[in-house]
Amino acid sequence: MNLPISNVNLSKFEELGGKQMLQKVAKLFYDKVYEHKWIGQYFQAVSQEIIESQQVDFMSSALGGPKVYCGRLPVPVHKNMFISEELFEIRHSLLLESLHEANASEELIAKWTKIDEAFKSGLVKKNIGECEKRYFTDEYLSFPDPAKKVG
Repeated sequence: MNLPISNVNLSKFEELGGKQMLQKVAKLFYDKVYEHKWIGQYFQAVSQEIIESQQVDFMSSALGGPKVYCGRLPVPVHKNMFISEELFEIRHSLLLESLHEANASEELIAKWTKIDEAFKSGLVKKNIGECEKRYFTDEYLSFPDPAKKVG
């Protein structure tokens, strides 16, 4: 059986859309994250371009593409952040919206969300007392939902 030449050299990563697709999803996703009144507060001190680049590199490595990610894994990076179940689910919804807007394949959506969900138990905390400092100078990051009235 002769395969079309265009399919002969395609890796699975390229079939999923390759780096270009990851960049498209990351841009859409982090535009939403940085604009979100609650989640965006957690990203105030970090350049969106850096976060997007790290996400692309991480997902490239996780999805069988080039192994270029050299950062820390998500759980240690987020241990000083109070991420509630509600906050994680909002973030996850923004990710799904972004994947669909990017016209990602169902296979990429399934793989990306499976990776995302794999870190949930290590990121979600029941209270701020479960947070830990990454460095001596760290502060715990915890922000109330601005949509909910206090008092």
